[in-house]
Amino acid sequence: MTYSSSLALNRSRLARPNQNSVVFKAQARTLGPISNTIILIVLACLLGLLYLTQVTKTNAYGYQISSLQTTASQLKSQYSDLQNASARLQSLNRVQTSAVAKNLVPVSPAATVSN
Repeated sequence: MTYSSSLALNRSRLARPNQNSVVFKAQARTLGPISNTIILIVLACLLGLLYLTQVTKTNAYGYQISSLQTTASQLKSQYSDLQNASARLQSLNRVQTSAVAKNLVPVSPAATVSN
């Protein structure tokens, strides 16, 4: 075989007459390492923002709960003070209208102390 015939044989295998010798192959597109890093950073930032929004909502509810608890404790102490005052005021009426109080005899001073 001569040199020219071996070249012709090689060409016949790769390309037929009136065809391009360039072969296009479909390649799967992949992301490079920089693109992957950028995507991971963006996802981490989104997760961080999601976490921060949840934490701030929780803190806001915590402040509301705290203020409501202080209001409830103030109302409980005010309620107990009002119960004590009510009991005191009702006890005077009960003592004055009781049978024991009606049977008491008024006492006048028997003697006075002078200096």
